[in-house]
Amino acid sequence: MHFIQDSIGTLLFKDKQIRILSILTTPNREWHISDLAKEANVTYIHTSKFIKKCEEYGIVTAEKHGRTKKLILTEKGNYIAKSVANIQERMKLPEQTAPKAQSNP
Repeated sequence: MHFIQDSIGTLLFKDKQIRILSILTTPNREWHISDLAKEANVTYIHTSKFIKKCEEYGIVTAEKHGRTKKLILTEKGNYIAKSVANIQERMKLPEQTAPKAQSNP
């Protein structure tokens, strides 16, 4: 069986990438690669490479401010981030989503 190694699926469906995308959806917050890496608990180089790929796919745009880049999810990026979060929520095991029953004394 042949798998495409550089597809959007292999780019997005990994824990680190999902964390990064999720963080980028934070409203009213400017993100730079170093801040994003720190918040996601991922190395700077990994975050930088992921963001570069996201730019290629049109998921993220980066506005240069001197030596730093301000990262912004595109409309496509917001849609993907919300979709991935929705899939992640639906993939939880029943015991992860069901409220715990309270015992009556």
